[in-house]
Amino acid sequence: MQEERLPSWIWVDALIRRVQAAGAACFVVQSGDRERGDVLVKVADLAGMARGYVPRTSMEGVRVFSDLRLQGIGESEADIDSYVARTRARDPDLWVLEIEDRQARHFITEPVETPDTSD
Repeated sequence: MQEERLPSWIWVDALIRRVQAAGAACFVVQSGDRERGDVLVKVADLAGMARGYVPRTSMEGVRVFSDLRLQGIGESEADIDSYVARTRARDPDLWVLEIEDRQARHFITEPVETPDTSD
């Protein structure tokens, strides 16, 4: 069963507030479609490393985020920036958020698949 999804701008606003409440910074690099645009989240640790998270819909119809390392994308900031540039070029409806956090927290409340777990 497909779950009802919040408009993208509301989800983005909520993530920004969670990030700021925790003392980190979040920037909108690209605004996408207000209602249905996907959101790519880049997390930079301010030491040259980064991770990226992209949404997908699970078999159960639930929104899940996947760590880009599952797609073989490296963890340097340059690797993530290259992926972001390619994705932005083909998807004008995409939102791109960049979180700067020394602890590299993503603040995403949906399930997140990583190479270490498959929550």
